[in-house]
Amino acid sequence: MPSEREILDDFRGTARLFPLPKLVLFPHVVQGLHIFEPRYRDMMTDSLADDRLMALVLLQEGWDLNYEDRPRIESVACLGRVGAHELLPDGRYNLRLHGLSRIRIVQEIDSDNPYRLAEVELLDDVSTVDLGELKRLRSLVSAAVLPRFPDDGQAHRQLDELFRSETPLGPLCDMLSYALPLPLDLKQQLLAEVDVQVRAEVLADALTVKTAARDRKFPPDFSMN
Repeated sequence: MPSEREILDDFRGTARLFPLPKLVLFPHVVQGLHIFEPRYRDMMTDSLADDRLMALVLLQEGWDLNYEDRPRIESVACLGRVGAHELLPDGRYNLRLHGLSRIRIVQEIDSDNPYRLAEVELLDDVSTVDLGELKRLRSLVSAAVLPRFPDDGQAHRQLDELFRSETPLGPLCDMLSYALPLPLDLKQQLLAEVDVQVRAEVLADALTVKTAARDRKFPPDFSMN
């Protein structure tokens, strides 16, 4: 199996779009999907026959007014690669999509395909601060997350191991942004933010404010898939 870097190096800049109304995919995480619409069954078939790539993109508000056509979508999405998958007898698919990279949609492409295609550009993480500042930001996010879980619980242990690991700050924030029950618009904001420092600060601030105002347990049980 090719590495993530090899896959991205070979990426040709054209992405199949899978617009969804209530899901934001991030790099470094895996999302289970069930594909049942005919146009997206075709997309899945084409993806498996080619590079196994598709981009999960969030539909903007008002999508339900013209869902069968081309409702508005966000300009930043996540390119993913199809991993384990199952073709059901009636043509539906179950699959796991592994997030690879942020992408910016440059323009959509006219085609005869029933699904949407777009010219996109890959977006890499940007870090303009030194190692000391990255460590401070890591501690800031950790302080906003860990106290919300019981010290003797499995979720706390998993998260503590994650913060102590060699996982870079950018991917770490992506995993948390995906797994925690944040508002959908905030998840999209975090996906669109390529500056690792800003992403960490926004996430920490959101968790601090959310927890201070909570009237129930926050966050719920944590899962990194």
